[in-house]
Amino acid sequence: MDHQEDGEHHGKQDDEQENAARLEEFKKSVEAKMALRQSNLSPERPDSGFLRTLDSSIKRNTAVIKKLKQINEEQREGMMEELKSVNLSKFVSEAVTAICDAKLKTSDIQAAVQICSLLHQRYKDFSPTLIQCFLKVFFPGKSGEDLDSDRNLKAMKKRSTLRLMTELYFVGVIEDANIFVNVIKDLTNLEHLKDRDTSQMNLSLLTSFARQGRVFLGLSQSGQELFEEFFKGLGITADQKKSLRKAFFTYYDAAAELLQSEHTALRQLEHENAKILNAKGELSEENANSYEKLRKSYDQLFRGVTSLAEALDLQPPVMPDDGHTTRVTTGEDASSPATGKESSALEPIWDDEDTRAFYECLPDLRAFVPAVLLGESEAKSAEHSAKAQEQPSESASEPDQGMVEAGESCVDSEVSHEGKADEKMKEKEDKEKAKDSDKEKGKEKDVERKGENEKEKVKGLEGTNLDALLQRLPGCVSRDLIDQLTVEFCYLNSKSNRKRLVRALFNVPRTSLELLAYYSRMVATLSTCMKDISSMLLQNLEEEFNYLINKKDQMNIETKIRNIRFIGELCKFKIAPPGLVFTCLKACLDDFTHHNIDVACNLLETCGRFLYRSPETTIRMANMLEILMRLKNVKNLDPRHSTLVENAYYLCKPPERSARVSKTRPPLHQYIRKLLFTDLDKSSIEHVLRQLRKLPWSECEAYLVKCFMKVHRGKYSQVHLIASLTAGLSRYHDEFAVAVVDEVLEEIRLGLELNDYTMQQRRIAHMRFLGELYNYEHIDSSVIFETLYLILSFGHGTPEMCWTHRKIVSASGWL
Repeated sequence: MDHQEDGEHHGKQDDEQENAARLEEFKKSVEAKMALRQSNLSPERPDSGFLRTLDSSIKRNTAVIKKLKQINEEQREGMMEELKSVNLSKFVSEAVTAICDAKLKTSDIQAAVQICSLLHQRYKDFSPTLIQCFLKVFFPGKSGEDLDSDRNLKAMKKRSTLRLMTELYFVGVIEDANIFVNVIKDLTNLEHLKDRDTSQMNLSLLTSFARQGRVFLGLSQSGQELFEEFFKGLGITADQKKSLRKAFFTYYDAAAELLQSEHTALRQLEHENAKILNAKGELSEENANSYEKLRKSYDQLFRGVTSLAEALDLQPPVMPDDGHTTRVTTGEDASSPATGKESSALEPIWDDEDTRAFYECLPDLRAFVPAVLLGESEAKSAEHSAKAQEQPSESASEPDQGMVEAGESCVDSEVSHEGKADEKMKEKEDKEKAKDSDKEKGKEKDVERKGENEKEKVKGLEGTNLDALLQRLPGCVSRDLIDQLTVEFCYLNSKSNRKRLVRALFNVPRTSLELLAYYSRMVATLSTCMKDISSMLLQNLEEEFNYLINKKDQMNIETKIRNIRFIGELCKFKIAPPGLVFTCLKACLDDFTHHNIDVACNLLETCGRFLYRSPETTIRMANMLEILMRLKNVKNLDPRHSTLVENAYYLCKPPERSARVSKTRPPLHQYIRKLLFTDLDKSSIEHVLRQLRKLPWSECEAYLVKCFMKVHRGKYSQVHLIASLTAGLSRYHDEFAVAVVDEVLEEIRLGLELNDYTMQQRRIAHMRFLGELYNYEHIDSSVIFETLYLILSFGHGTPEMCWTHRKIVSASGWL
């Protein structure tokens, strides 16, 4: 406690010293401004005779003016000495232009104030010219000039100019406060809120002015009471303060209203994008870009309005909580909390419902196993026993207190005779009680011995049952089997048995990787009631990983893979924390060689996709994946390791593919395709034939021929059904049947000419179709023989074939 009080005392002393130092610094600054203001308000300017004695050459003045364009604190003393030695009477406008063009930093403002004060005290026309030059910065349109085409440079210039003008007013170089009224009224024009870039720049300027010139707005500031005379002597009227305050607060209210409307628009756009993502799975580039633009604009406006509110001593605007909205990004800005996942933020963590049920829907042991076996009733029984011990002690204490009170109230004479008799009776009772207690103790010892013998027998039975259960463990290769074994273990629950189970789970055969998921499910189920199982297993796995990774030998690759996959499976059950997984992955990436590559890839294959799709770990996993691919590109990996890395990367983060565009067909065409490719079989061929005959042939005859020629799209065993339909329709539509035969022969000819292997299935289907047309007596045998002859002789008799034939014969010695 003494140390804590001493620490608080020292902390208070430090704060007091810091406040005192800050106040002292402010005091020195104000005193310097007061002295400089007194000199500037009543300057003693030198006469023309004195100025003639100074150097007025063009060369010297030009050099000095060039230096004025580069005002800084380091060169302040030297520049002031040089200004005192030259006569700038004829070059005042050039000097003013140089000062206005100087790119001043915040640390250079005081140096510029000192130089401007020196020039103001020497040259009468310096201040009016300087004011006109400053106004051109804020009102370039009035003079027909634009100071800078770049918005950023223009904003920086306005900010430094406004700060310099404020400081010059404090020291008396500028005396008219109406200049600030005009500038602020222009900056707070509500028309500027329509242009976002202009509004951002104006908010920044107004915030800077409100912090520096609080006296203009009538806002209190620290140390003001010490220098009340200085602030009153600035000559700012009450009307000017009222006008500036009104302009500031009106602009702030309008900006806050704009911020609210923009927040509403952003939330609405987020909801629309979420609907599109749920429906289509991806956002168009136009929607993503418009969202990013609106979000960045909102963030900038929010920061600007908040800063202005703090400068005006107002409460910053509080936007409604939008935690339920879905942040949608293009995936390029990984620094924002909603990004890094690239559109997978809305993807489900699990690929299908069965996988999700396996990892998330665990059996409730309390519904199958009594609470006594789970160890949950031990705490309750301990509480009951504690209460039972308290009650007898309380009941025993009450009569004791009554005896004491009675003894105190009795007279000594009444107790003297009866006390002796009572003492004798008590001695007899004590002897009898001692004998009874000895007998009871003997009985209790016998009971304890019998209980210990029974416990030893139960332990022997439990050990036998646990051995049988552990022997069944490697055979649990389904969810039902492992859940059943988990429930059975609860009936053998004890501390020693839990240790044996953890040892058995840890020593899973290194080649039985398929068991790891089921073992992890057992651990996850038991950890709901027995926390020590998961902690012991994780500790063993982590120690084994550290041992294997630090050993740095090229042995035991199967053990390493088993270890890291076990950790990955436990991570998917949320038993192993993500931090452990990332630590293991980082250890492998730090030494990305040999077995470490296999270990890293196996870890990513096991739980990389899970961590990448989880909102809490998506950014970190995305960064890890990028590091993995950079290492793969930098290092000269062998083909096996290169393939492993690529497979692991794309398993976690599949490459983006454009959505498949489905062809839109009219309802009539869809019905035809359904009849031919879905409904057609041996039992429905008559029904399909009748439905085809009912179609409007003038509209769909050409499409029917096209569909009939796609026999390779259906089952090969159903080609004869298409031929049967062709023969059936030929009785009613001769032109259709002829068109089908012509198309088949044309397709066969085309296949021979192209000789493309990718068309092999299609060519075989067309040949089968031609044969089935002959079987249904739709074409003559002459067509079959001509087609067969075409196949045998196609390509022979050409000049190329004759040249090849001569080459072969000459090589064989016939010529």
